[in-house]
Amino acid sequence: MTNTNRHRRQEAMPLPPIKVIEEEMRRLNALANLSVELFPRVSHFLAREMERATVVTDDMDMHGVVRMSSRVSYRDDRTGETREVMLVYPHEADIKLDRISVLTPVGAALIGLTVGQSIEFQTPGHQIRTLTVLDVSR
Repeated sequence: MTNTNRHRRQEAMPLPPIKVIEEEMRRLNALANLSVELFPRVSHFLAREMERATVVTDDMDMHGVVRMSSRVSYRDDRTGETREVMLVYPHEADIKLDRISVLTPVGAALIGLTVGQSIEFQTPGHQIRTLTVLDVSR
């Protein structure tokens, strides 16, 4: 691998713009703050995502945007694997039912994305992972 290729691999993908409704913004900020001692890394990630999100009114049309209780189909861009999950609050999470918590790296990465957007993030194992949203429904 050439030095130029190494440098390209280390460059971070720019973060895509995201949208979150006011009600979910309040709840997710509170969740991130309350969870910081138990889950510091993902709490900081979720808080950072909320800081950079565009906040929209609760009655705005959010068709195609990943929200809480959305059913999301996404692709892991490294493996090509696709999954369909429902994004939920931690107390509703159940991996057997494909209900993933927003307080997981994947959940925090997906919130606010729209169909076709990709996001790159670091896993707890320090690997870089990129997900692309394929479909969103409520």
